[in-house]
Formats: sequence, C-alpha cells, structure tokens
Amino acid sequence: MANKQVGVYPGTFDPITNGHLDVIVRAATHVVDHLIVAVAVNAGKGPLFTVEERCKMVEDEVAKSKEIKPGSIEVRTFDNLLVKFAADVGANVVVRGLRAVSDFEYEFQMAAMNRRLYPDVETVFLMASDRNQFISSRFVKEVLLAATSGISCPKALRISSSRNTGNPRLEKAACDGRMGSGGVLEFRNYSSGMT
Repeated sequence: MANKQVGVYPGTFDPITNGHLDVIVRAATHVVDHLIVAVAVNAGKGPLFTVEERCKMVEDEVAKSKEIKPGSIEVRTFDNLLVKFAADVGANVVVRGLRAVSDFEYEFQMAAMNRRLYPDVETVFLMASDRNQFISSRFVKEVLLAATSGISCPKALRISSSRNTGNPRLEKAACDGRMGSGGVLEFRNYSSGMT
C-alpha cells in the first residue's frame, strides 16, 4: 500500500475565495489523502480579518462542500517558514494555485528554494479553473468594501459589514461611503451624485 499523501495548502485567505475553495476541493479529492489548509498569520500584510476569523471562514466553507470527505481536511495557522511548517506536520506535498502565467515565476522560485531546504517536500501546482482565474483576495477585499457578493463566501461579507474591525482600510471605506441597512457599506457614485 502506498504511503499516505499529506498536503499543505498555504495562504492568508483574507478572505477565502471561490478560487481558494476550488483548489482545496481538487487537492483533497485528487492529489492528497489529507490536506492541511495552512492559514498564515502574516500580520505584515495588514489582513482585513483576524487569523481566527480567516480560519473560521475556511472551516465553514469546507464544511459546506459535498465533494470533500469528512475528516480529510484540517485548518491550522502558521507563522514560520512554509516548508518547515510542512515538514513539522508531516506533509510531503505543498499545494499551490496558479491563476496566470504571471504567478508562475514567483511560485517556481519559491518551489526551488523549498526543494533545496527540504528535498522530501514536493510542490504541486494546480491551475485555477476557468471560472476562478480572475479572482484574487485583493480584488475580493475591494469588492467586500463595496458590499458586493458572488465571488467570496457570504461569511466574509457578514464579518466585514457587521463590525468595525479597527482596520484603517475598512474604517476609511466606512468614512468614504455610508453604512446602509444591516451594516452593508453603500458607496456614492460621485460622478453622478447618486448612492
């Protein structure tokens, strides 16, 4: 019998997108036996959501998936070198998603360095599905601040609109727009003077 393949899919997931979820489902059903979704603390990026909120969003979205076998995925945080984290948790695969050719150069360099540091951990790239190639967390955050759904999980919309996080970007958005019913941000269309 072959060894159990344990994979790590790292990211900030700030917030989790349908693109992330697509990679999670495909990795857990076709690439590895057990997948650890590793949520990076990454305070240097100035995340919109706390690491606890990001973990909860990932857990909630994974739990909704009918394609994922229960118990085949766990969500953990990490704040050290990715490949060291992978080795520490017994993973032999790092899963990375690629949206476009522009992602490849950076990912290729990272995979080469990881391989040099920990030769027993292999990097596997999954191309984004057609419907998710345009999605990035950066764009989703902009959309969240404009209170539009459809490309991220509804929980991210609820979290971002239900409280003032102390995050300067969210506070600026709240100042630039006005809070609508249910805490949803409404933005003025300044070119037409309408909301």
